[in-house]
Amino acid sequence: MNKKILIVDDHSVVRVGTSIILENEFKDITLGFASDYDEIKEKLSVEKFDLILLDLDIPGSLFKEMIKELKAIQNDILIMIFSSYKEDIAIQYIKEGADGFFNKLNSEAALIKAVESMFESGYYYPAELIHQFVKEPKKAANEILSEREFQIFKLLAIGNGNLEIANILNIQVSTVGTYKKRIFDKLKIKNIIDLAKIYSNLH
Repeated sequence: MNKKILIVDDHSVVRVGTSIILENEFKDITLGFASDYDEIKEKLSVEKFDLILLDLDIPGSLFKEMIKELKAIQNDILIMIFSSYKEDIAIQYIKEGADGFFNKLNSEAALIKAVESMFESGYYYPAELIHQFVKEPKKAANEILSEREFQIFKLLAIGNGNLEIANILNIQVSTVGTYKKRIFDKLKIKNIIDLAKIYSNLH
């Protein structure tokens, strides 16, 4: 199945060099190119891509804000940060929703491995990045959430539904729903089971 990759870099040497490496290795890819942020958005709005190799220092760059904006245009697109920045910077982008990170100073073989991983697994995190993740201290839920969010977090964890929480706290059901979404986003969870696990770890 043909995959479409958008190579984003404001240096033509990097764009051309990267394209040669990828075309030599992958027979079923189509490549597109962009050299600034406006051009990326323009391309994504008219053409479907599977993967973006995204340099951060392009003209018009919004840095971390780019990730959510680009995913809003094509929500299923994979974004691999393609930069010479260190791994500690990459973590910030992963948290915003980027799917991988590749340091441009690495070898051709490493680039091929990274792109293969993006298509096979949907992500690529080099060993150095995983090491940074492990080193980063984990904050407890009560440090991440506001006082009201933590109150609702506890009520959800012990089995209350939105209506019950609304009655207990004398607030609208829709307000509980808004808080619930915010809690899920902040704790990076998808369901009540994950929430209950975090709650049990607090004790």
